[in-house]
Amino acid sequence: MRWVVIDSPIGELSVAAGSADVAGPAAVGGVHFGRHPAATPYAGGGPAPLDEAVAQLRAYFAGELTAFTVPMRAPGGSDFERAVWDRIARVPYGEMITYGEIATGLGDAGAARAVGTACNRNPIPVLVPCHRVVGAGGKMVGFGGGLPRKRVLLELEARVTLQRDWSP
Repeated sequence: MRWVVIDSPIGELSVAAGSADVAGPAAVGGVHFGRHPAATPYAGGGPAPLDEAVAQLRAYFAGELTAFTVPMRAPGGSDFERAVWDRIARVPYGEMITYGEIATGLGDAGAARAVGTACNRNPIPVLVPCHRVVGAGGKMVGFGGGLPRKRVLLELEARVTLQRDWSP
């Protein structure tokens, strides 16, 4: 996998993608808050999914993109974690879901903490929007990138959603 770092409204963000191999087609396989040790400044010319991910992330932060379409392949994860990541990936832009709602949807209403752990292990945050998962009653809790980043991401999506829904 090739790692690159870009600037964003939530600080440096590292993105990784690999070329097609026996595991599958070329895809984004990692997003890291801050500068990943293997990352170099983005200069283009990476595997197609890497260039596409950078372009889509820039459009997302500019409020121009509400759904990521870049190919993604999360490395690792248990069956439960993969089920959580799949559910998170389906949370619509500008909306939120609770850890408990995800747990209930996966058939174990008591697994909210396990859902939180799976969110924290999400290898592709932002693209797989774990920032849209909140505590009971909409409480802002837990986020691998820190609560200030989570707040910025949620506020960005709320602002864009309001502008989109209320513009003439």
